[in-house]
Amino acid sequence: MSSAGANGAHGEAASRREAVSGGIHRFVVFGDICGSGTLDMAEKELHRAAMYAAFDEAYTSVGVEPGTFHQEDRGDGILAALRPDVPPTLMVGRWIDTLYESLRAHNKGRSRRLRLRIGMNAGLVVQDRHGLAGRTVDLAARLCDSPTAKRIMTEAPEVDLLVVVSDWLYGNVVAEGGRYVEPAHYRRSRIRSKETDEAAWFHVPRRTAPPLIGPEGEVAPEGATVPEGETAPEGAAGPEGAAGRQRARVRVEGAETGVGPSRGDGPTPRTGGGNRTYNVGGDLLDVHGNTIHGDFTGFSKGSGAGESK
Repeated sequence: MSSAGANGAHGEAASRREAVSGGIHRFVVFGDICGSGTLDMAEKELHRAAMYAAFDEAYTSVGVEPGTFHQEDRGDGILAALRPDVPPTLMVGRWIDTLYESLRAHNKGRSRRLRLRIGMNAGLVVQDRHGLAGRTVDLAARLCDSPTAKRIMTEAPEVDLLVVVSDWLYGNVVAEGGRYVEPAHYRRSRIRSKETDEAAWFHVPRRTAPPLIGPEGEVAPEGATVPEGETAPEGAAGPEGAAGRQRARVRVEGAETGVGPSRGDGPTPRTGGGNRTYNVGGDLLDVHGNTIHGDFTGFSKGSGAGESK
C-alpha cells in the first residue's frame, strides 16, 4: 500500500504529470530489514514500527514533510521516491546520518537489533495509481538486495546499517562531498544479480570502509572477514573476474637501471642510484633473480647495483 503522500493530491498530480511526460527525475530509496525471515510475528511488528520511525526521523531531519513524497510498504522493507526539488546531497548526508543514529538509539540494549540494507539511486521514475516503476527503481532494489550487500550484513553482524548507492549517484552527488557526506569511506565493487551488471558503492556509517571489499573493489573470499580500516587480501576475486588484477611490488635497493616496464628495445636508460619502489600492473608470469619476465620488457639491476627484494 502507498503512504498518504502517494494517495493525496500530490501523488495524484505527480501520477498525471508522469503519465504524460514518461517520468520525472526523482531520488529513490529502497530499504530492507535484514534477517526478517527469522523473526516471529511480534518481533516483525516491532522491527517494522522501528524502521518506519527511523525513516520518519530521517525525513524530518532533511525537511521532507509527510505527504510530500511517495512511499510503499514492502512487508519487510520500504520503497520511497522523493520530489525532484529535494537536494540529493541531504539524502546521502544528513538523512543517512540520522537514520544511523535512530537505529543506534533503538538497538541499544536489545538482543535482536534492527539492521537495515539501503539502496539509493536517482533518475527517471514513473508513478501511476499502482506505484513506482522504471529502471531507476529496479536498480535501487538490486543494490539493496545484491549478493555482496547481503553477505556483508551476514558476515559482519555488528553492522546495523549498510548503504549501497549507484555509480551515477556516487559520481554526481556523493563524490562532491558536503556536510555528513563521506565519499572517501565508500568502496566500489561490481554487482551481478538477475539482469543487472553494474558498479555500486558500499558504505557503512562511522567506518572508514565497509567490510569485505578491498580498495580495488575485490571481494574477500568466502569465510574471510576484513576488519574496519583494513583491506581484503590481495588476489581476492574482484570486479574484473575471478582472477582479478595481479599486482607486484618490487623494491630495488641501489638499483641504477630501470624506472618501470618498457615496450622499447632493451632496458630503460640509467637514471642514477637510490632506492625505488616499482608498482607493476599486468599478468606477471615469473620473477627470477633480478629480472621480471612477462608480456613486457622488464627491468633489471645494472652492474654494481644492490640486491632486489
